[in-house]
Order: sequence, then structure tokens, then C-alpha cells
Amino acid sequence: MVAFAYLSDFRLLIPFPIMEAQFFRFLKIVGVGFKARAEAQGRLLYLKLGYSHEVELTVPPAVRVFCFKNNVVCCTGIDKERVHQFAAAVRSCKPPEVYKGKGIMYIDEVIKKKEGKRSK
Repeated sequence: MVAFAYLSDFRLLIPFPIMEAQFFRFLKIVGVGFKARAEAQGRLLYLKLGYSHEVELTVPPAVRVFCFKNNVVCCTGIDKERVHQFAAAVRSCKPPEVYKGKGIMYIDEVIKKKEGKRSK
């Protein structure tokens, strides 16, 4: 899977005490100009998603967030439920659309695209 390719880089980037984090959720941001950045040691996540403002998300205490590139976000922590719940909250800011595939999706998620209106 593609997620394991990022996992080896992830282990090198995180500080030592967080190495005990067992649960990971990788999110991919697809779209022109869509970006993410983490600040305050993984406690704040800023998303540029094509809105007139940046979306700011506060990360729960049991979860840490890292950005590898400006379009790959990793949520990690010891509690599986909280990690997955926060990843779902991030994904709900801009869920992937079915026509172009833009939005925030899990890295192993497959979006089945629809075809648009046809001209006669």
C-alpha cells in the first residue's frame, strides 16, 4: 500500500516520545491550490481548501498531526478511536467529489467517478 511508503519517512520525522504511537491515518489532499500545514508541534492544523479563509482545526490531546508535503497529512496517536475520529473531521471539511475527485480523502480510498452530462 502507498501508506506504508510514507510510514518509513514518518518514523524518521517524529520525536522520540511519540514513537509509541500505534495508530496512523493518512489523508491526501487533491485539488489545485489545496494545502495543509501543521503548527504548534502538531496541535493546530491549517487547511487551504478553496474557501475565502483558511480552515483551522484544533487537534485533540491524544492525537498528533504531521504534514509530509503540503498535500499529505498524517494523524497519529495511541487511541485508535480518536485518531480515526479526527481524521474523519478533517475529511469532512472538503469530502471528495465524485465528478473530478477533488477534496480530502484517505490515502487508500478509491473514489468511483461519475461521468458528467453528455452533449448530444
